[in-house]
Amino acid sequence: MSKILIADDDASHRAMLRATLAAEGYTTAEAGDGEEAVRQVEAQAFDLVLLDLRMPRLDGVEALRRIKSINPSLPVLIMTAYAAVDTAVQTLKIGAYDYLTKPLDTDELLLSISRTLEHFHLKAENQALRERLGEQGGFGRLIGQSKPMRALFETMALVAPTDATVLITGASGTGKGLVAQALHHASPRREHPLVTVNCAAIPAGLLESELFGHERGAFTGAVQRHLGKFEQAGQGTLFLDEICDMPAALQAKLLLVLQERQIERLGGERSIPVDVRIIAATNQDLDEAVRRGNFREDLYFRLSVVPLQLPSLQERREDVPLLADHFLRLYAEKHQRPLRGFAPRAMSLLVHYDWPGNVRELEHAVERAVILCPAEYLDVDCLPRPVQNCWPAPSQRGESGVQAGHSLGEVERELILKTLEKTGGNRTEAARILGISRQTLQTRLREYGLI
Repeated sequence: MSKILIADDDASHRAMLRATLAAEGYTTAEAGDGEEAVRQVEAQAFDLVLLDLRMPRLDGVEALRRIKSINPSLPVLIMTAYAAVDTAVQTLKIGAYDYLTKPLDTDELLLSISRTLEHFHLKAENQALRERLGEQGGFGRLIGQSKPMRALFETMALVAPTDATVLITGASGTGKGLVAQALHHASPRREHPLVTVNCAAIPAGLLESELFGHERGAFTGAVQRHLGKFEQAGQGTLFLDEICDMPAALQAKLLLVLQERQIERLGGERSIPVDVRIIAATNQDLDEAVRRGNFREDLYFRLSVVPLQLPSLQERREDVPLLADHFLRLYAEKHQRPLRGFAPRAMSLLVHYDWPGNVRELEHAVERAVILCPAEYLDVDCLPRPVQNCWPAPSQRGESGVQAGHSLGEVERELILKTLEKTGGNRTEAARILGISRQTLQTRLREYGLI
């Protein structure tokens, strides 16, 4: 069970928190001031810290700085009186995960602790998977904590160290090329080349020469020997992208290479042994291609020793915030824009949009928004028009609907009211349904004059 440090100078408040957390099965330790909290973090491992903002000897802000210098990955929840909310918000920039206002709402406290621990446990699991996939470059550019992605990472961790042939399927923009790179970099062949061939981008008449090479004089224009991709890959990995577009005659030759582990250059007279791992990918339905006679069934079975199906972004919406934040940081640095994050309503739209172009479309949308955003927080008006117009339908919002012509703020206000009505005024539950923190809900209620 998780161990939580309670840092508060109010002994009675510590006792209340200790009893509340113990009833939920948490193990606790206590500190009566900031210096003691720092010493406890130095001395033992905790899963979370509840840190009061105002304490003697060392206040919460400075204690937070020192705790983060000791263990940057340790989640810290700030406790503060409403009058000090501005200071609490500043602690988020230092590294606090969230803040709670006193007097604490027990339901809100437990929900916040549960969510925080779940988030950091998922991060730890993801990091462990990264380590299992190898050193730097394992799957560093593959981002996700959703169930489909975690299952994908687990399979990749098992198959990467082997020489098994892998067939990656998934819609365009889901990251098939990144998966191929990750498998190669986490394999024993990582010190050798990863060579990519896009079978759809090379004319059919040239593809055979590109793959197997040719001898001088093999055909008109062959003025010198050319080594094909199999030989260029050496003892590395050959990634055959868009394999479904390979001509039928070449499919037969590829099947023979997979069986015999040797090639013959065009115009050549001898067989050349090859020691290369094959990873193939397609965005088409290979089962249907086999049924139509467009793809060899025996080659399909040879390629799909280990099949990896990549989920669409619509199938893993919970990964959208992670991906969007990653792309925002990436392109804010690239384009030198001082952006701090997304406005909550902008992130809500990103999550609700269906992303037919998958991760690639999301990446391009965020880069465009970063370039166009004039403020510190990226808001709705910087997003592409289709995303702005994708506010969830009434059935998704759990309310009676909003007529066209209303501003987004009016839609959001009515959605909050309907959700509060549904929960009987329970703000913690309403925030959970809306997918925002209770503090964000409180802010919205004040903005719209509802409290």
